[in-house]
Amino acid sequence: MSFEWSDYLALARNLYQQGIIHSSKEAELRSATSRAYYAAFCKARNYLRDKEKIVLSEGGQVHAEVQNAFLSSSDRRRKEIGENLNRLRLFRNQADYRDKLSRLDKTTATSLELAYDIISEIRKL
Repeated sequence: MSFEWSDYLALARNLYQQGIIHSSKEAELRSATSRAYYAAFCKARNYLRDKEKIVLSEGGQVHAEVQNAFLSSSDRRRKEIGENLNRLRLFRNQADYRDKLSRLDKTTATSLELAYDIISEIRKL
């Protein structure tokens, strides 16, 4: 059985809630942002690969390939998925690589919303 990538979103939500309850738990908020991205990204990647039969790279460039596959569409819904993936990836990169972040709680909340929106829109395609 293959991994259900949207399970990362449930984990992200739980990490976010714990990070808010324990306001000093920056690692939980950073992890929630990262997991929200991967939940949405992997759902989008697998949709392109499995439903549309698009051959994607296996390395780091696959992130841009997935975004661009959606952004290059003339369909408004697909473009929005690509734009939201881009925003979510920027948040994930900040959470994973920056030493200092301001308003991390807001960034994490926005990341969760974006991931939910992306996954919901992919299910409608």
